[in-house]
Amino acid sequence: MRCGKAFCRSAPVRRESMCSPQTVALRCLRAVLAALIAALVTAHLGVAPVAAGPSEPADPGKPQISVQLSFDHPLNAGMAPFVLAASRGLFAAEGLAVTTEVASGSADAIARVASGTSEFALVDLNELIRLRDKPNTPPIKAFFVLFNKAPYAIIARKSRGIHALADIEGRTLGVAEGDLSIRLWPALARRNGIKAANVKIYRMGAAVREPILSAGQVDAVAGFSYLSAVNLRDRGVPASDLAVFRFSEYGSEAYGLALIVAPAFASAKPDAVRGMVRAIIAGTHLAIKDPAAAVDEVVSRMEGGSRELELERLRSVISDNILTDEVRRNGIGGIDPVRLERSIDEISEDYKFRKRPLAYDIFDSSFLPPADGRMMN
Repeated sequence: MRCGKAFCRSAPVRRESMCSPQTVALRCLRAVLAALIAALVTAHLGVAPVAAGPSEPADPGKPQISVQLSFDHPLNAGMAPFVLAASRGLFAAEGLAVTTEVASGSADAIARVASGTSEFALVDLNELIRLRDKPNTPPIKAFFVLFNKAPYAIIARKSRGIHALADIEGRTLGVAEGDLSIRLWPALARRNGIKAANVKIYRMGAAVREPILSAGQVDAVAGFSYLSAVNLRDRGVPASDLAVFRFSEYGSEAYGLALIVAPAFASAKPDAVRGMVRAIIAGTHLAIKDPAAAVDEVVSRMEGGSRELELERLRSVISDNILTDEVRRNGIGGIDPVRLERSIDEISEDYKFRKRPLAYDIFDSSFLPPADGRMMN
């Protein structure tokens, strides 16, 4: 498999010394037992067998389809399913040679798919809904939802007198340039009886969002719970002083990160899209089963990444955004059309649609395996 910069690492070569026949026999027995255990695990997870190494496909003779995957943000532990799909040979087992690149946000990642520069992208589903409404936008659809709940949140300091969401009235809310959570703030405020006009918005750059709240220059910030809240604790703000108001806990039904595909590629190579889904489901299984091992692989591909910080981030993502009650019932990757329709209504409180889309305009479920192949343990 050909890896992108975010994933590619070369493995050390280990040379075995000469051994006695008894040692060789013992190793053979161990190998047989390991293969049996691997087969049982594979059957339990419902995923295809994968190659032992990160760079060899399960079937060396299987042709590899080269694809590019764009991320809408730099690598962090929330993308562990993709890192594991690459390093454990899951992409290769599906006949995919995946390279990656980092876009400057969801809008940019969607534009790369629209132009054909990338075949796939991981983007915010709500941003896709807005951009699909723009003139001359190709009919790009999501085909797999990774974050069943959007990570949008208001992160506040209790020491600034904010203990409940309603306490935000009369306070200063920091909003970073390009922040997506603030786009659903009007709907959230209305639903919870908060007068949005009574909240002062302080605009700033994304790089200073956490430092400004840490310094007490604002009372709260809008952002992603698994990013801003974790980053603030890393900056020395104690967890006991943080109030994290996740939009999903206050009535928002928005979905979060989802995979999109270029329409022409999906039409020409539908099996490759299905293979991408299977690889990500298998990678998600592995991340949920052993977050610590998953984070080790992610941090090894980051510059200056903190293992402790990324482990906290991954556990937050799994519990709050991926492994939700809906996913436990129905499996990962899909959507509830009625819920998606309601989330589109939330968007319409801040965005005026030229033509309001329907759920089937945004999401294509035809590449998903049956529900029993998408269940998470």
